[in-house]
Amino acid sequence: MCGIAGMVGEIPSKITLERIQNTMRRRGPDQEGIWIGDGAAMLHDRLSVIDIEGGRQPMRRSVGEDEYIIVYNGELYNTKELRSKLLKLGYDFLTYSDTEVVLTAYLEWGEACLNALNGIYAFGIWNMHEKSLFFARDRIGVKPLFFTHKKSYFMFASEIKTLLAHPQNTAEIDINGIAELMLVGPGRTPGYGVFCDIQEVPAGWCGTYSESKGVELHPYWELTDREHTDSIEETVAKVRELVKDAVTRQLVSDVPLCTFLSGGLDSSIISAIAAKHYREQGKQLHTVSVTYRDNDKYFKKSHFQPNSDDSFIGLMNNSIGAENHLIVIDTPQLVQALFEAVEARDLPGMADVDASLLLFCREIKKISTVALSGECADEIFGGYPWYRDADIRRKAGFPWAQSTLYRASFLQDTLREQIDAEAYVDEKYRQTIAQVTPEGIHNEDDRRIREMTRLNFGWFMQTLLDRKDRMSMYSGLEVRVPFCDHRIAEYLYNVPWCMKDLRGMEKGLLREAVKGILPDEIRLRKKSPYPKTHNPAYMRAVANLLRQIIDEGTSPLFDIVRKEALEQLLTESRSQPWYGQLMQTPQTIAYFLQLHHWMKLYHVSIR
Repeated sequence: MCGIAGMVGEIPSKITLERIQNTMRRRGPDQEGIWIGDGAAMLHDRLSVIDIEGGRQPMRRSVGEDEYIIVYNGELYNTKELRSKLLKLGYDFLTYSDTEVVLTAYLEWGEACLNALNGIYAFGIWNMHEKSLFFARDRIGVKPLFFTHKKSYFMFASEIKTLLAHPQNTAEIDINGIAELMLVGPGRTPGYGVFCDIQEVPAGWCGTYSESKGVELHPYWELTDREHTDSIEETVAKVRELVKDAVTRQLVSDVPLCTFLSGGLDSSIISAIAAKHYREQGKQLHTVSVTYRDNDKYFKKSHFQPNSDDSFIGLMNNSIGAENHLIVIDTPQLVQALFEAVEARDLPGMADVDASLLLFCREIKKISTVALSGECADEIFGGYPWYRDADIRRKAGFPWAQSTLYRASFLQDTLREQIDAEAYVDEKYRQTIAQVTPEGIHNEDDRRIREMTRLNFGWFMQTLLDRKDRMSMYSGLEVRVPFCDHRIAEYLYNVPWCMKDLRGMEKGLLREAVKGILPDEIRLRKKSPYPKTHNPAYMRAVANLLRQIIDEGTSPLFDIVRKEALEQLLTESRSQPWYGQLMQTPQTIAYFLQLHHWMKLYHVSIR
């Protein structure tokens, strides 16, 4: 994985380009490169994973009179197949890197090359002869790609901080940015960058830029409603085949690789398949797990988290014969990392859910450069409570954020007068579910599940993928997500709910598909969410920090948020959830700490 950037039009000095490039150093600590041409510049910082010497970027390739320059961030999982096909078409290759395969595929098929790629990626390709730029982001949105278009230049980058390093870009927000932060944050409207004049290429979209035509964006892939005709037996077999193939493909690496292991269903599936593959090669898999100091003392069972992970991690690790590395996070570390997490994400995020992953990835980097994680299985297979609880399912709105009026109550009075909070959120909700068409839908449950899937793909899943990418890449760690294989997403989207919920079990279809791969104690274990601290010291720490901010009274946070609302938050025994079950009162307090830090660090002004 890497950090990429590029610009077309007015190109700043080499010193300025180097300063811009410095913002990408954490994403790509191994190699760096800058290419400057006539009216364009391409920047790259590389995390070396495949073909360490041959994959340097920016990469150039000529075809006749045309010359092309690519900067690429990602991992291609069908490199061998594509290289073989392109060799038969007469192309030669100088490296074994997937970067050269992506560039060559573009030379042969143009935009249609995207249909042939299986992987996670964001890239830009500059055509020197036509003076045009092509750029694209992977189907699911695992890798980020932001851009800004000003009068004198167009610029793209992996992260917002890189765009803001350009001297003509400013950290401003307007009324819509405030609405994003306060009403849907830490989520974001697809394509929206929160800062004024900054946009994100949506998942599954591509675009072109030239000075004559400007920016042209469009989707090249989307979930498609269709009839599911496979029997339950065929469906189980297909899911098993897809999952095993996705995991196995993603084990390719020229550097050390490990897997996340929580003892839950999703990470255990990945670890079991990976361990078997490694054993067949005479190697041992390394797994990594996270816990919190004194969690065994303070853990309390709940409907969402009926048991802790610790014993299941040991059971699973013994079953697959892997070497496990347990990383223990303490409260003071977690509080401090709240602010680093903002710097990694460039926006307020999921509070300690972000911070803990940042700390986790920092420790993993000491033993590995690549890790596989189980994100997105719940979105695809319907594992969340809002899929399975009929009462929650029937409620209109984003199921993880049923608190719009509560959120709006924090806004300054003048802002509440300008923002119709319920209308803002409802419009985005309805635009999303309107994408569902009738094909292959036979009852209201199936329609609602497809609507839920659209909501999760476009919103909740993107928040988790943002978190995964920024927290891992902040330490130069590549984290792959096999369940985000687009073939799995396409197939499962149209599988009817009665199959996904096989035997009335959460992710029952997936559990059936991995029978024999996992011990039944793991395979049939009730879902447990991402582990978080239960130590009351964390609540005391974040509350004390917010109290200091309120008492000082000078924070730019108060340009947006009422002090009285924050005072009430500190005195309430329990607030409304801010963003799903993982963001309760301590995390809501921490979100405002992150918002305060973000506004000060980025010198955010309100337009």
